[in-house]
Amino acid sequence: QVHLVESGGGLVQAGESLILSCAASGNIFSIVHMGWYRQTPGKQRELVATTTSDGSTNYGDSVKGRFTISRANAENTVYLQMNRLKPEETAIYFCNARASNGVSTLTYWGQGTQVTVSS
Repeated sequence: QVHLVESGGGLVQAGESLILSCAASGNIFSIVHMGWYRQTPGKQRELVATTTSDGSTNYGDSVKGRFTISRANAENTVYLQMNRLKPEETAIYFCNARASNGVSTLTYWGQGTQVTVSS
């Protein structure tokens, strides 16, 4: 079992920056993949950024060049640096982890943190 707790959401103005954090606990040694997704009412959850245990990263097209995902393994924490935020990026941001038990891959989600970008 993996437990994820997000923090760092809040209200910012367009063009400003924000850093989200996601702390993992539990069976963290099984985590192979962590990332961030976001969701607005009536829409599907969409990829923001992910990182794997070997350090590779992947970003949604709309955030490339502005957002950076990083992972502090010693802290069991993944960060999302968000720069030049836009009003349309107002959403609930969810931390995601995928963990392998040797047989299958299990997916875990945090409770989410609200990010509001005012124009």
